[in-house]
Amino acid sequence: MSTQPAPQPQTPNKTPEHHHLELLLTTKLPQSPIYAFLLTPLHITSATRNHFTARLPLSPAHLNSAGSLHGSVSATIVDWAGGMAIATHDLRSSTGVSVDIHVSYQSGAKLGETVEIEGVVERVGGNLAFTRVGIYGVEEGDGRRGRLVASGTHTKFVRGTGR
Repeated sequence: MSTQPAPQPQTPNKTPEHHHLELLLTTKLPQSPIYAFLLTPLHITSATRNHFTARLPLSPAHLNSAGSLHGSVSATIVDWAGGMAIATHDLRSSTGVSVDIHVSYQSGAKLGETVEIEGVVERVGGNLAFTRVGIYGVEEGDGRRGRLVASGTHTKFVRGTGR
């Protein structure tokens, strides 16, 4: 039996999914040393059922020896974002365990840049959930989503994690 967090007071313009992801950031993120290390400056920008976006400013901890976003950091983001997308599906706190992660790298992102992360649920079934994740550069001048940096798919075993 999973324990659900108490309902959060609603803030204008924030959905229940947005509040839920913010709660998970404050309660679950600190429990994972790798997520806490790499994602602590992250903030949720929007969330609805089966979809969310977040932004992460890049620091030296996110970079490879060539000064670009490290592939392992991109894979960690896909792992985390797949779970958070599943959490938006029905406000579950437990999002299962990874079965498969695939990441494709399209371009780079440098120190001081911000990336936008988009997590989307393709399907949540009784046993498996399928998600896709995009990591995009953010345009310096206007703050809009820019080029695709990396994309991924994430499959999780979710039996017993739903509401």
